[in-house]
Formats: sequence, C-alpha cells, structure tokens
Amino acid sequence: MTSILDSHGLLAFLEKEPGFEKVESLFVNAVAKDKDLLMTSVNWGEVYYIVLRECGAEKAQEIERVIKTLPIEIIDVDITLAKQAAYFKATKKLSYADCFAAALAKQHKGEVVTGDKEFKAVEDEVRIAWII
Repeated sequence: MTSILDSHGLLAFLEKEPGFEKVESLFVNAVAKDKDLLMTSVNWGEVYYIVLRECGAEKAQEIERVIKTLPIEIIDVDITLAKQAAYFKATKKLSYADCFAAALAKQHKGEVVTGDKEFKAVEDEVRIAWII
C-alpha cells in the first residue's frame, strides 16, 4: 500500500518525537522493499515554513537537505488533487494543508501516515496509519 506522509509525520521523524520510529521504519521499507512513500509539495512546504518560523533560515535549509536524502517522492499539486483537497476542506474539519495529504491518499488508494488527530475527520474516506 502506498503511504502518504503529512507534515506531522515527517516532523515527528525529524525531531525524534513520539511515533518517529514508525516513520523511520517506513523509510527503511521504502528502500528495502521499493514501496511508495509520497508527500505533496504543499505538505513539504508546511514542514519548511514551520522549521523556518521556529528555527530560522539556516535550520530550514539544513532540513531541506535532509529531506532530499529520504526516500520520499514529492508530488506537485495538479487541478485534480486540488479539487479533491477543496472537497475535503469544504466538507470536513481539516486544515487546508492536511486536505492535500488526504486527497493524495484517496487518489492513490493509500494511507496517510500521521499522528495529527484532525485526520479523524476523514477516516470514513481515507485510511489513516496512526504513528501514536
């Protein structure tokens, strides 16, 4: 099954927060078993802006370099993905960036890897792999 990382999952890994081991094992499986691990460019941007805001430009650039070494395929948003994200935003209580992760999971029949409880709002439409 295709795994979709949201910002919460990636930040948990980068900051060694609760659940980081589960994300780390996804990276190992992505390499060892050639399993898809995707993230939207919107969610990547969310990680970048959070690190930039909280830690500054130097740390944000360092994190960008680290992310490039991880087995994550960054998916640019197209109109189809944006439309599905807009549907989730209009009908569910979910942040806009999270809507893109949910939309990508729906599009790929995958699962969102997260610890963000907001994703409970889409559990009826998208599979969620809880890290905590």
